Amino acid sequence: MRHLLDTQHLSREDALEILDVAEDMADTQRREVKKLPTLRGKTVVNLFFEDSTRTRISFEAAAKRLSADVINFSAKGSSVSKGESLQDTAQTLQAMGADAVVIRHGASGAPRTLATSDWISAGVVNAGDGTHEHPTQALLDAFTIRKRLFGDDSRGRGLDGIRVTIVGDVLHSRVARSNVWLLHTLGAHVTLVAPPTLVPQDVSRWPVDVDYDLDHAIAAGPDALMMLRIQLERMSAAYFPTEREYSRRYGLDARRLQALPGGSIVLHPGPMNRGLEISAEAADSPRSTVLEQVTNGVSVRMAVLYLLLAGERPDTEKEDLR
Repeated sequence: MRHLLDTQHLSREDALEILDVAEDMADTQRREVKKLPTLRGKTVVNLFFEDSTRTRISFEAAAKRLSADVINFSAKGSSVSKGESLQDTAQTLQAMGADAVVIRHGASGAPRTLATSDWISAGVVNAGDGTHEHPTQALLDAFTIRKRLFGDDSRGRGLDGIRVTIVGDVLHSRVARSNVWLLHTLGAHVTLVAPPTLVPQDVSRWPVDVDYDLDHAIAAGPDALMMLRIQLERMSAAYFPTEREYSRRYGLDARRLQALPGGSIVLHPGPMNRGLEISAEAADSPRSTVLEQVTNGVSVRMAVLYLLLAGERPDTEKEDLR
């Protein structure tokens, strides 16, 4: 794997390989000594042009547990705030000997620009770009769904026939976009639920069904219900009358949680707006996978960095990882 820029162009074979390597990584994290020597001597740069505590810390933990050296680069207080271009920043990182760059950027397509330019030879991982994609979040969500539904029998399996309903601010959500493409590739059936104002105009070209009634979607019996954060910071207009009205129509409250089928699980990419898109009862219920998603995120990002920087594992190393 040279780069990880999106899930739309990720093959089923490659997606399953990442998820299966993440299973190996998760196994190592249950040991007393969690650190592996696999990427010793490699340098991973977290290049974040947007604030993100969870994603940055998760990538940092993943790199350090693989024994890589980590450089955290924040646009705030750096030369970027003084007008330095992405090209200049990339060439500076190249001069420092970066082997992988994890980039989060407010402009859709910035990671691809970095990866396809001749500014840098390092592998590039998209940690979220504009309203485009967030591939590692989708991978950790798929990992979590697969693990919850199949348990110890999850290795090597897709999500064929699994029904996933994604609810909320789809319009501004890169998480939703990455999940739609990845879940479809893995064989899941995806339904989007949102107010008409928060559904993208090009959704007819997506491999999804669209429903505007959350109660109707829950009655259809999804295996997994993913609640998206309302991204108020990205909204420049009134997309719904009031927050109370949105919560009433599209929030996961105790009543809707009770209406879910017995084996259904609840996901949320975080951070959560409790009381808006999800109630405290739902967020803290046994059905909720929120904390599992955080834990699984480290394993999935370890797998991505491993495949990016170490390539295929010889059989002896497979045994060591397990």
